[in-house]
Amino acid sequence: MATTDRQATTLALAHALSAAERGLAVIPLSRTKLPALRSPHRSLHPDQPRPALPPCHGECGHPGHGVYDATTDQARVRELFAAAPWATGYGIACGLPPYRLIGVDLDVKTGTDAPGALRELALRHLFTIPPTVVVLTPSGGRHLWLTGPPDAVIPNSAGRLAPGIDIRGAGGYLVGPGSRTDHGVYATAPGTEHLVPAPCPPSLLRLLLPPPRAPHPATHPSVGDRGQGLVQFVLAAHEGQRNTRLFWAACRAYENGIGRALRAPLTDAAVRTGLTEREAGATIASAARMTGHHP
Repeated sequence: MATTDRQATTLALAHALSAAERGLAVIPLSRTKLPALRSPHRSLHPDQPRPALPPCHGECGHPGHGVYDATTDQARVRELFAAAPWATGYGIACGLPPYRLIGVDLDVKTGTDAPGALRELALRHLFTIPPTVVVLTPSGGRHLWLTGPPDAVIPNSAGRLAPGIDIRGAGGYLVGPGSRTDHGVYATAPGTEHLVPAPCPPSLLRLLLPPPRAPHPATHPSVGDRGQGLVQFVLAAHEGQRNTRLFWAACRAYENGIGRALRAPLTDAAVRTGLTEREAGATIASAARMTGHHP
């Protein structure tokens, strides 16, 4: 098994270096598809609460910041994999230049017909998916690689377009072809190996952009920059962080006396990252109770 893992790590590094050479920023992933490197800010004792520090996206200079570690620098890629010799895959960061990658994840694990749902959307909104890179997942799903314009920030979402269709955008990542996970290997679909990611059709792009939301009036004189910073912290979450970031931000808001004023803006921010309003509301209510406030 150890030899197999070493071979998988060697292959993952080779694929990651090849992707980086093409301008795709990468990070090492574990067999669970999560970033392989542990956060340097995580407490060594699980029961010990973490200090309420501003979020770090790598400014500390240490690896372990998930998608914020993503790089196209060959030497840096080798350093990241050297620090994570258990990595058997790699992730490709979305939303970064030059491609500003958008991943359309068509899932079939839950029994939904995600490809059919995408075809229905295409007929309804009059767009076609151009020839582009397609990655086959071990579960039988597929990832379509598209590119976005420089002025568009596409948020991550799960099932917002249709059941089984997840979107990987800014702050998210796609599992790269050649990665080995607990469920199998990701592979480029035959016939798409030599393609480059195609531009996202304008009609589809409009569906992916978050709907404009009316600003919520501040009901507390101290909301200001502190509140805006907490909202931005939630907006920067990618899959796997959304509830944690929302809970942390809501706790800080209630501790600072602006919890009620920020409830709606935080909910809106969480929904834009892919949570449902019910999930966001439950998380904020938990934060209120944790800090001694009524939801």
